[in-house]
Amino acid sequence: MFTVQRLGVKLSAITLLLAFLFPVHSAFGQGCIVARSSSQTNGPESQGGYLEPGDWDLTVGYRHQFSYKHFVGDVEQVQRVQQGNQVMNKINLEDIQATYQITPRFSCGLTVPVLFASRRSNNAFSTTHASGFGDVSVLAQAWLWSPRRATRGNISIGLGFQAPTGKDNVQNSVISTPGASPTVVTVDYSIQPGSGGWGTIFQWQAFRAFRGNMITYINGNYLATQGGNNGVLRSATALSQPLTAYTAIQDQYLVEAGIAHPISRIPGLSITIGPRWEGVQAKNLFGDDLGFRRPGYAVSVQPGFIYARGRNMIQAVIGKAILRDRTRSVPDRILGTHGDAAFADYVWLLSYSYRLPKKGGGEH
Repeated sequence: MFTVQRLGVKLSAITLLLAFLFPVHSAFGQGCIVARSSSQTNGPESQGGYLEPGDWDLTVGYRHQFSYKHFVGDVEQVQRVQQGNQVMNKINLEDIQATYQITPRFSCGLTVPVLFASRRSNNAFSTTHASGFGDVSVLAQAWLWSPRRATRGNISIGLGFQAPTGKDNVQNSVISTPGASPTVVTVDYSIQPGSGGWGTIFQWQAFRAFRGNMITYINGNYLATQGGNNGVLRSATALSQPLTAYTAIQDQYLVEAGIAHPISRIPGLSITIGPRWEGVQAKNLFGDDLGFRRPGYAVSVQPGFIYARGRNMIQAVIGKAILRDRTRSVPDRILGTHGDAAFADYVWLLSYSYRLPKKGGGEH
């Protein structure tokens, strides 16, 4: 028998799957590897269905992580914490996103990241800081099948670009020891707001709804950069090793998958769980692979929830790392070395979305 409660459950399920098709919290890498955003730019629909032509979706996403555990390959360097010389990165990243639905199948969006970050060695006297707008991205997305027919499953692809709008050479005046004179240093690239290079964004996403309102999903994106380096000298002594003197412009990727299910007793509330795999490539698709980088990846399990009501949606996810691997860069292979990188145990993700229907459109 048809009931209002059953209708609410179905609507919340559709809301959930669409939220995962347009994740708002995508930021690549962990800790020392990288700390700037190149998010998918389509925000989640918050009304129990696809966006209609003329609709806007406005989203603010937030990411926090604290990285301090060092890895060489997939082996944790536990002695770093024991000796008190571990490097600690604190990242607070916001993504401001706006999506406009052009036709039932095509949409476009804009993402502006804002970063607040700090970095210090546990036994160091000073801490470095960086903040500001990151690299802005623009993305166009298309569903392969008409949303008006494909109500239980669909696939979309997206193509866009990232512009080097964020500052990539933030410097701090620091005091290295008590009583010493301040010196100017360039902060580590892992907390710089920008990358210093252009990039092309490839995006894909798919979902399938089953009986019982369970939904499976997979989505991801790849940032293919121009390669090379951004011309930022890492330190005053970096020129002693030309292969790593300047910061590399690096490709990045993200893949998410999982299942989702609404909670029937609380209309609009859904729980989610699935794996997350994100990282930085040792080799770019385009351009050369020299310059300094910390390639690697982290695999996490991320339980979470989504609560939708009216035009509003709140989404929260906590990613628990289960595998971390600092891979070898091209300079590592040439020089016969293998650098390390600090990773986080957890990644905290939160977002709020508001759907703005087209003028005169009312509620969908």
